[in-house]
Amino acid sequence: MSLFEIVAVLLAGVAAGTINTVVGSGTLITFPTLLAFGVPPVTANVSNTIGLVPGSVSGAIGYRRELEGQRSRVLRLCVASFVGGTAGAVLLLVLPAGAFETIVPILIVLGLVLVVLQPRISAWVARRHDDTGGMPYHGTWWVWPGVLVTGVYGGYFGAAQGVLLMAVLGTGVDESLQRLNAVKNVLAAVVNAIAGLIFAFVADVDWWIVLLIGVGSVIGGQIGATVGRRLPPLGLRIAIVVVGTVALGVFVLG
Repeated sequence: MSLFEIVAVLLAGVAAGTINTVVGSGTLITFPTLLAFGVPPVTANVSNTIGLVPGSVSGAIGYRRELEGQRSRVLRLCVASFVGGTAGAVLLLVLPAGAFETIVPILIVLGLVLVVLQPRISAWVARRHDDTGGMPYHGTWWVWPGVLVTGVYGGYFGAAQGVLLMAVLGTGVDESLQRLNAVKNVLAAVVNAIAGLIFAFVADVDWWIVLLIGVGSVIGGQIGATVGRRLPPLGLRIAIVVVGTVALGVFVLG
């Protein structure tokens, strides 16, 4: 890799770590960056997944105060994320590469739509919280399977996994959004970790890319947990949509 590529991938990792902690769409930054440098799609996906694991852990640690009092809830939902992430990773490995190249543009579009609609989703979740008369501590019955399905999505590709998790948690668990965001970071870390562990043993991984994204995402995770909340939401979403659109173009035209 050239010096320019090294710096670009490192900075993409920082951006992804920050965005994943605050919103949950960092793959829409790192994935197209890797594609632009000629990394094969599946190799880019598995290397990116492993590289983002330290950033997910960093973001979860940054939100540790919001996790207080949620231990049993987090442990219960981590099981769903573990199972879902495992299934998603296995699907990526057993399905032909052509299937990934066909499915990913659809997932990118889904991720972009979720990012664009995120303010409305958050507003709807907030209104729902105002209207609830109290839910069970672990949430409604469909929260656990919803987290599992989101884990399958995250293990397979992962763009906007955090937005999906917030939609599931926010509509099914009677808790403040900041505390749910903390739970989201832990669950995303579990999905990335189990998928990354599987990929590390059986997939074609570029460990140089993993190192660069890993270092960058750790830095970004701390930024997201501290000053990231002060970033203009509209500007952040515009940047994600622009980069995601570029990724879509690379897939369709390349």
